[in-house]
Amino acid sequence: MNLSALRNVAALRTTAVALTAALSVAVLAGGAASAEPEKPSAVSSVVKDGRTWHLKVYSAAMKKDITIDVQRPVDESKPAPNFYMLNGLDAGEGSASWSAQTNALGFLADKQVNVIQPIGGRGSYYTDWKQEDPRLGLNKWTTFFTQELPPLLDATLNSTGLNALAGLSTSGTSVLQLAEAKPGLFKSVAAYSGCAQIADPMGKQAVKFSVETWAGGKTANMYGADTDPAWVENDPVINAEKLRGTNLYVSSGSGMPTNADVAYYLNGSPGPMGVVNLGLGIGIEAATNACTANLKNKLDSLGIPATYQFTPMGTHYWPYWEQALHDSWPLLAQGMGI
Repeated sequence: MNLSALRNVAALRTTAVALTAALSVAVLAGGAASAEPEKPSAVSSVVKDGRTWHLKVYSAAMKKDITIDVQRPVDESKPAPNFYMLNGLDAGEGSASWSAQTNALGFLADKQVNVIQPIGGRGSYYTDWKQEDPRLGLNKWTTFFTQELPPLLDATLNSTGLNALAGLSTSGTSVLQLAEAKPGLFKSVAAYSGCAQIADPMGKQAVKFSVETWAGGKTANMYGADTDPAWVENDPVINAEKLRGTNLYVSSGSGMPTNADVAYYLNGSPGPMGVVNLGLGIGIEAATNACTANLKNKLDSLGIPATYQFTPMGTHYWPYWEQALHDSWPLLAQGMGI
């Protein structure tokens, strides 16, 4: 092949490479342009039933709609703060909820406050999980409660932008975690019968009992292996410094049952199961009482004030949490400016 022919072949090759590159860029650009954008977090629907509003809020983090029930303030014509009430382990999906087990909504009916009741997140501890769980799904509740939901509620409800938060049992842990995840978002926080420490052996076992034994999920998908630093990063006691400046109310019973406690458990589940439930109510509350004492010791060592209620009697069930709501209301209201 002569020199001229070689030059022609080289030129053709250069042109082919250039055309291929240009075509690749065009395809990539076209693909990027045609790809649908991420669906943003938004209020998908609002159904009004008197003073109760049923919201569907799309979470971009969890890629699904979350049900949020709201009891509107006594005077809907004026802006009001938002009081988040988190349920326990079944997250309001069953009958173990504030609305089903207490008269909390009646107690709050004459208050100038939006009562925010999230439904969903069973067994999740309302936290951000490392990965999707085959049984409990995709859980990014810290992101939802601290980033996605508050501005959407402020806009939809015409709220004042002031927030308070209360939780019981497993969500008694969650409310402290959420307060630490975004200090200042929740001005007042009340934790009833929650185990604040999760990174030590006893705390890990409490979380595993709730998530794995009861809810059927895997804590390996939640915080990873026992040695994973995520356990320490999400431990409210270890990270207690982040609670500085928050109005705190923390309560727990000793675990010792009253006659009413015994009757509640035995009548609620006749036979051996009633005895088992009574034992669980005693044991769980005694464990949360120890966790709560450790939280107090840590907060005291840091000079962070809090209001504590350690009752000499009491097991792990709803009448105590309803009373704690009443007792903590002045502190919660103070944080919300009402």
